[in-house]
Amino acid sequence: MADDSLRLDEFLCFAIHSTAHAINRATKPMLDQMGLTYPQYLVMVVLWGKDDQTVGGIGEKLFLESSTLTPLLKRLEAAGYVQRSRDPSDERQVRVRLTDKGRELHCRAGCIPDWFREAFDGDMDEARELKSRIVQLRERVLRHPE
Repeated sequence: MADDSLRLDEFLCFAIHSTAHAINRATKPMLDQMGLTYPQYLVMVVLWGKDDQTVGGIGEKLFLESSTLTPLLKRLEAAGYVQRSRDPSDERQVRVRLTDKGRELHCRAGCIPDWFREAFDGDMDEARELKSRIVQLRERVLRHPE
């Protein structure tokens, strides 16, 4: 008889993973209208929160390595949403700034949080509690990687 702990429907990580995919599928049409992928949208959210950040700073917030982030930033720059430049005070650092077009996109992005509120039937206390518990789990996992 199989060990129940190895059944897919018992995996918390799969429940989180498949829920993330479901959210990505649901929000994809909205992101397509903005010309963004979900990872690009997350970069933009970070910059809308605070413009003019280093690639390393953005990567820390998104839990992404610069080798993953750089191609995303290049595509955002090609689309005209951001501008990348070397930091004059430290040439090793690349700074990322929103363009006017990137700032304008912020207004159009309001549909994503609206969709999320609807997914929780407006119960944002439930949404905040769930997010808090997931973040707590992430922090525990990061403290105990093995």
